[in-house]
Amino acid sequence: MPVPEKTLTNNIRALRFLNSEMTQAELGQQIGVTRQTVAAIENGKYSPTLESAFRIAEIFQKPLEEVFQWSSNES
Repeated sequence: MPVPEKTLTNNIRALRFLNSEMTQAELGQQIGVTRQTVAAIENGKYSPTLESAFRIAEIFQKPLEEVFQWSSNES
């Protein structure tokens, strides 16, 4: 039986908006990555390091599971 593909999704864009409309550059500066890296993470084109993921969750004061979701691509 094949293993279903999974995708890492996130709520970073919404969390930034709810956090005084924080910019990607501001978030990047706080976690030590570039604005382009934050944009790529938000758009699902790049998976953050575990350390960056925890830092993002900490900045928004949310559990990791509320920021990032590991979901199946199956319908």
